[in-house]
Amino acid sequence: MYHATGPAPAAGQFKDHTGGLLGETVNQPRVNLPRLDTKRRQTLFNLLDALNELSQAESLGRDFDQNPSFEDDRDAPTVDEQLQIAGAEAFNKFQKRINSLDKELRNFGNAARQLGSSVGILSSAFRLRERLAQILFLFRDNAADLFPRKVSRQQREFLVNPNLMDRKRKARRRKSMPGRVPANIEDSLDLESLPEQFENFATVLMTFLKCLNEFPEFTDEAVNTSIKSFEGDLKYWACCLQDYKGQFKYPAVQRYVHDLTAEMGEHIDSITGTLSMFVEVGVPTIRFAQKHGAANLLTLSTVATFFSAVTATTLQFSYSQTGDMLSDGVNAFWFSSLVFSIAAAVNSLLGLSWKQAMYRSPGDRVPWWVLIWIKRSPLVFLVMSVACFSAGLVLFTYSTHQGKVTSTITTVFTAFTSFGLAAVSAWFASEKWTFVHHRGSKWLSDVLKDALRHFMALRLVSIISKGFGWGSRYVQKGVEVAGHRFRRVPSMGTITTIALEQGDSLTTGEYAHTISRSPEPLSPLSPIRQSTDSRSHLSAEGSSHPNSELPTTNFSGTPNSPITPRDRLTSAIRSVIMLQSATSSPSNPFSSPARKRTTSSAFTDISRGVSETGVTTTFKGSKVASLIPKLKSLEATQDLAAHSALVRHLQFSPNGKFLATSSWDRTSIIFRVGEPCVPHRVLAHASGFVGQVAWSPAGVLLLTRLNRAIKIWTEDGVCRKTIERQHHVQSIAWLPGGEAFLSVEGSEVVKLDLNGNVLDTYDFNRVFIHDVAITPDLQWLLGVGPILYSPKGLHPSKSRVEKQLLVYNVETKVIENQTPVLNDVRDITLAKNGQVALVSYENKAFPQLWKLEIVKDQARLILRHTYMPKVPVDFAGPSYFGGKDDQLVLCAGKAGDIHIWDRDSAVLLHHVRAQALGGDLTCIAWNHASDNPFMFATGSHDGAVRLWTTANDYRPCESNRRLFAVTAQSTPHSLTPRSPSPVDNGARTDSAGTQWGEYTSEPLTLTPVEDSGQRDRFVTFAHTRGQ
Repeated sequence: MYHATGPAPAAGQFKDHTGGLLGETVNQPRVNLPRLDTKRRQTLFNLLDALNELSQAESLGRDFDQNPSFEDDRDAPTVDEQLQIAGAEAFNKFQKRINSLDKELRNFGNAARQLGSSVGILSSAFRLRERLAQILFLFRDNAADLFPRKVSRQQREFLVNPNLMDRKRKARRRKSMPGRVPANIEDSLDLESLPEQFENFATVLMTFLKCLNEFPEFTDEAVNTSIKSFEGDLKYWACCLQDYKGQFKYPAVQRYVHDLTAEMGEHIDSITGTLSMFVEVGVPTIRFAQKHGAANLLTLSTVATFFSAVTATTLQFSYSQTGDMLSDGVNAFWFSSLVFSIAAAVNSLLGLSWKQAMYRSPGDRVPWWVLIWIKRSPLVFLVMSVACFSAGLVLFTYSTHQGKVTSTITTVFTAFTSFGLAAVSAWFASEKWTFVHHRGSKWLSDVLKDALRHFMALRLVSIISKGFGWGSRYVQKGVEVAGHRFRRVPSMGTITTIALEQGDSLTTGEYAHTISRSPEPLSPLSPIRQSTDSRSHLSAEGSSHPNSELPTTNFSGTPNSPITPRDRLTSAIRSVIMLQSATSSPSNPFSSPARKRTTSSAFTDISRGVSETGVTTTFKGSKVASLIPKLKSLEATQDLAAHSALVRHLQFSPNGKFLATSSWDRTSIIFRVGEPCVPHRVLAHASGFVGQVAWSPAGVLLLTRLNRAIKIWTEDGVCRKTIERQHHVQSIAWLPGGEAFLSVEGSEVVKLDLNGNVLDTYDFNRVFIHDVAITPDLQWLLGVGPILYSPKGLHPSKSRVEKQLLVYNVETKVIENQTPVLNDVRDITLAKNGQVALVSYENKAFPQLWKLEIVKDQARLILRHTYMPKVPVDFAGPSYFGGKDDQLVLCAGKAGDIHIWDRDSAVLLHHVRAQALGGDLTCIAWNHASDNPFMFATGSHDGAVRLWTTANDYRPCESNRRLFAVTAQSTPHSLTPRSPSPVDNGARTDSAGTQWGEYTSEPLTLTPVEDSGQRDRFVTFAHTRGQ
């Protein structure tokens, strides 16, 4: 307290938060300080000091209130600026995806107008664009509720149907009201109708896909796959959202709907890309096929018209000849040919017009007889017209008494061409039948080969074929014997003539006979050696030849005569060429391998230490401000080589005396917390990984969770009970009184006593529970986990499964509240007061604080905070409450980061950056019994456990720090066969009925560092009690 010695400067020493003198607020000129006695003066100054403290506290309170408090009744995390920005960015990204798909649909509509029968695909594309506009409107409304400062709400007057612009123009002509909503937009378009909108969207998508597949000229499997996947997820979301009817204005459900934008965005991007490819490739292909078909019909019409003219011309020579059978037959065939040719021409033009029509019905919507008449009749009529004309032409040669030669030739040629026409027509028809019958798996030639194989397998046919085979072999053998007489015996070499001397003529008998051999691979030898080897090789062969006068040739192929300068030049050139070809070969054995530079990644920067705190605002005079210096002094004081495998979970006992760890090396260790922290007991398990440890509320019992079993241990390492379970145990949790515990097994939570008896069972229906927590009054269970299937039994095709946070009433056994989330939720932890719960997620999802609120005797969870780091972090293990009255929230990152937030304000108080000594973290635990100093422990992948304390209050002695603390001389977390083992310092116990030799087969050895300690080392084994 400030005591003034003079009257004048007393009031001037105090200023409020506005900068004004506090003395002015007490009307100082009216107070005559010299006339006041000492007691009154002291009282006045005490009053001024109190006003000064109140003004400072009010100013600091206003600074502190700049951070979100969320203590209102409505769950509104949108006041946090980071969440506002992140949410707005997610919605803007979704809006861009919607706009891109809408643009691609417009391009697709413009390109499809060139196709025949495009009215169906255009209509479905228009309806799809309409649904996209409505979906975007609903998601914008949802985002505007969550992030009002970043996302603006769209008025219904601006929700224009992109497809019915003509109606809008007509409405303007009728001078309708300017604020009138178009008729196609439902007045009840709000978030409550979102499930129905998803259902309608899925229906429109499938209609669009069906219209797209009605073009047989081109089929894109990528489009089919992407649209069917999106349709499946839309139906799944619509079915799941039906459970939240009447809750779409709840912020928790709105956040879930907002999270769906990322899942829908991936589908929309996939459809946009495949649709763009369809526009670039599919539409031109369909257009080309349709043009090709139209060109064929046009050609067919031209041929039919020409043939009808020919038939009419020839008919002029025969129509007057009547009275006999031949003449009447000629006229009948030619008149029929004229009728068929005219029908073919007319039907071809009709089919051409129908194929190019935009509003024609698709092929599957037209009766079969109409399709046959339009598509098949022109060609059939033309063939019949040709056949009739040919038959009439043959009869015409006989009716007009043409010569025998003319009649015969005409008949033969007509029969030949008619047979060819019939054969080709039958081949075409057979190909069509083969494709329809075998669905494109076989060609007509394969069918004919199969038919021939079955025909040859007949008994009579096989006997005849064998007879023909024997006869052909005898004939072939006779031909070979007869031809052997005239066959010359092939020589073993090729006779070549080499000149003996340049310019000399050859004489009889003067031939150089050499045997031509296959060229041998060149070896990179010297030219002299090659020449010598060649000469020796040829001379050896020449010596065995009958002609003794054969001269030996050298490498250049010349006789072994005095080498001329020209021969030496030729040999040198050849040697150089061979050497160049040998050295330039890629497989040259003498070429030295190229040396590549490698970059070592084994060196890491180990100079990075604990970073400065992430809190930028100072809170002087507040409780949070007093924690910041203390949290800054946190450092790793003890480093324990606890396990030989990953540390899965760890927990301090309620009294803070023990630390229990569990690992994948099938052991759980109880450490005695102190200076230093020493192993107390090693709890060995015969089989299975130890996934979790849980101390009882009194701290006298410890649970260890295996895959299908739960073990109950005392703090001295004695196994009291092994409870076998039929199902996989996901998690375990003690009841507040410690008389029983909960076992999470799939969709059921089983209440067990200490003897393993089932006291009660709580069913969570379709939710696969990962973790549970129970309130102190034993009235509600809080569970988290994914749903197994939707209410209608649907499963997502591509998106993530919906997860739920559940509030279960223990007395009524009814789920009172279910909150949907999209991230992979794993753990839930209740604070000591039982009013808030900390929910942890996997991967990069941020931990969240949820408040348990009671409304009309029903509990529900309301989101209070989302704890966001400054940079994306891949979180490891469950988050943890810490500090006095659970005022802190801790979370560890897989890379070694540790974040500490203030629970009530979600302000990041401290951030321990990843260090080279820390390793990859897997879990974290806070010692609630140690308020001064703060203490928490972390586990890592290499089996190490590290204890962190505030350095100012906790400093182990130097001798102990040499053994357990982090030092620069030792390599922390190094696991070698000679690394210190916790078995050396404590007793190793096992469950009842297990042989000790199974776990102590290796001798216990002490390193020199361990042996240097002054206290005696011994190993004791605790006796187990009978179960």
